[in-house]
Amino acid sequence: MDGFCSSLVLFRGKKGGRRSVPARVSVQKGKEVFQRVAMFRKGNHCSKTNLYRKREMGGGAEDHLPRKQPNQHTHAKYKLKMLVLVILTNLLTLYIFTGPSLTLHAISKYTQQLSLPLWDSTTLLHQLNTTRHDLAASRSQIADLKRQLKFTNLLLEALLIKIKTNKTTESTKVNYDDASTAVGSHKLPLGFSPRMGSDEVYPSVGGGCLRFQDELTQYMSYNVGGECPVDDVFAQRLMIKGCEPLPRRRCHPKSPADYVEPTPLPASLWATPLDTSIIWDPYTCKNYKCLIDRKNVPGYYDCKDCFDLQGREKTRWLFDNGGLDYGIDQVLGIKHPGTIRIGLDIGGGTGTFAARMKERNVTIITSTMNLDGPFNSFIASRGLIPMHVSVSQRLHFFENTLDIVHSMHVLSNWIPDSMLEFTLYDIYRVLRPGGLFWLDRFFCLGSQLNESYVPMLNRVGFKKLRWNAGMKLDRGIDKNEWYFSGLLEKPMT
Repeated sequence: MDGFCSSLVLFRGKKGGRRSVPARVSVQKGKEVFQRVAMFRKGNHCSKTNLYRKREMGGGAEDHLPRKQPNQHTHAKYKLKMLVLVILTNLLTLYIFTGPSLTLHAISKYTQQLSLPLWDSTTLLHQLNTTRHDLAASRSQIADLKRQLKFTNLLLEALLIKIKTNKTTESTKVNYDDASTAVGSHKLPLGFSPRMGSDEVYPSVGGGCLRFQDELTQYMSYNVGGECPVDDVFAQRLMIKGCEPLPRRRCHPKSPADYVEPTPLPASLWATPLDTSIIWDPYTCKNYKCLIDRKNVPGYYDCKDCFDLQGREKTRWLFDNGGLDYGIDQVLGIKHPGTIRIGLDIGGGTGTFAARMKERNVTIITSTMNLDGPFNSFIASRGLIPMHVSVSQRLHFFENTLDIVHSMHVLSNWIPDSMLEFTLYDIYRVLRPGGLFWLDRFFCLGSQLNESYVPMLNRVGFKKLRWNAGMKLDRGIDKNEWYFSGLLEKPMT
């Protein structure tokens, strides 16, 4: 019965309830259980347990005995044991993870697949640094990829724009091959021409065009059939470099807005044209008033006061002072009346020389450049004929055709001697026999006058009708700067 009692104690529930014990539990087994309990309880706990059980069931003769408080002392001991157990567990955990040479056989089957030993802080730190470097490298690669993606997007946008502009219609197609077409050969539709001695023809372009192929390609890049770029400054610079004449283009120049009919002749000769008569995009000034007021602005401008027709232009060539300044009537009077009919003014500014001659029934073509001013447009507005060519261009006239050639300031010592001599021979070529070359205020140094220019004019073969020289004093006598004017004639024979 004692063994059976012990077995009942071990199988009690949390609140004193009982669990059934199989009848097959032997007495021997019960004794073994009792001995173990006795060692733990160190007292006749079974009898006390039976007593508690009887009280809980409400039966037995000892119900009148006073009840004890059995759980307070037991619970305190239980809590103390649990506290000790927690402390021991924590100490054991610290030892496991910080021990220098501990081998965890018990958990090796769970940790043997880990690449990092949990207890090696040096290895952990090394691999952490490696991971940090790898992360930084990954971020750098991501940044590079972002930059490449941005660049790719820009290329894609440029490609889309180019595809959009490259339409199939000829009128809107951007033709970058026009440069080679404009300077290349063209087969004659009717084959070999005996007059030309060839079956192909080349467009007339300046030799300098082939020396500046990038600029030429830029000039020939435009919308075929569309509006030409407003690139007057760029085109003129290309001309001065020697790409003259420029290749032809298949586009329309921009037209002035609100254009009105010009002033009729003869009032147009001395009238300032309307601002709406030209395109102002290439120029610093955006109206004629600005150009007229330039004479009062410090700094250098080509033909600074030429646009003020009511100023010095109004009296030019009207008077002959017997020195450097010749009068038109005096020059025309050298020849028989009416024999000076047509001519050329080289670098004629705003066309005032041509206007004076037109008043005397002489037709003068004025060559000029648009150096930060609409010189060609201004000349045309006055009812005169402009020609947009540089001084280095071969004169576009047949030989022995012109009655007079005039030049003021443009032909000067800034031109290389060899080039100037070619120009003088070209003037001689286009003048008819007995034609006049009016060299007006040629600038040079005193040493150049007799050493270079007088011998050069003699070599060309002009006959001197008038010759005057005078020192230029506005910058001081020590500069030894001179002007000379001459009225020269091409011999009759």
